[in-house]
Amino acid sequence: MRKKALLLFSALFLVSMLTACAEKEKLSDGTELIDKDEFVFAASGEFKPFSYVKDDMTMTGFDVAVGEAIAKELGLTPVQKRIKFKGIVEGVKTGRADAAVASHTINDQRAKHVSFSTPYYYSGPQIFTRPDSDIKTTEDLKGKEVAVAKGSTYAATAEKYTKNIKMYDSDITALKALSTGRHDAVITDFVTGKSAAKGGFDIVGQQLIERSEQAVVIPQDNPVLLKRVNEALEKLRQDGTLKKISIDYFGEDITTKPE
Repeated sequence: MRKKALLLFSALFLVSMLTACAEKEKLSDGTELIDKDEFVFAASGEFKPFSYVKDDMTMTGFDVAVGEAIAKELGLTPVQKRIKFKGIVEGVKTGRADAAVASHTINDQRAKHVSFSTPYYYSGPQIFTRPDSDIKTTEDLKGKEVAVAKGSTYAATAEKYTKNIKMYDSDITALKALSTGRHDAVITDFVTGKSAAKGGFDIVGQQLIERSEQAVVIPQDNPVLLKRVNEALEKLRQDGTLKKISIDYFGEDITTKPE
């Protein structure tokens, strides 16, 4: 009896904690935020050059700069929230962050759980190998060992071509493993792979598999925030801020939809 009571108490405590985490402040226009003066946005800190951790343990990178620019446009203080990539969508859904600016590809599976802003950059999965590899296209991946990041859309992409898939916590660790002789290939964002190669990884890009759109992730029950973020992104497009941030980090503009 005592054991049942303890289990019941524990369950009620957990429910109350989850409910408390999900509580937000509602602004006069209907926007819901964890704190009325802040824009708490999630990123992984594992996806250089999009988000990575500095010596002082704060995050920097393209996504982080975009998140901070959105906050400024909203008239709010930007607050970083570091969450492992595989848990970010659930974190936003359950109220751990107001939004995620973390290179999430728009897809139907994620759209069942969260809302997406308009795209803030355009990318696509690419095959990366060591320079001496015979792998050039997706046809060459059959039966090969391909590494990808957990929680990314690239796992689903890889599954179209091989059953031999290895998961890593981040794209960078997967690419590092490839560079040092492990696995046959990595499928990741072409900008990430290109940046890793420039940074000294012994890898080369092969076939660009497809194009994708990356967007800010927002809870489905916060439509006013979605509208405001979309308006902020449009302003940042029009005044050249998104383009400038992209050029600062990549030397090229990835925020304009490719022809």
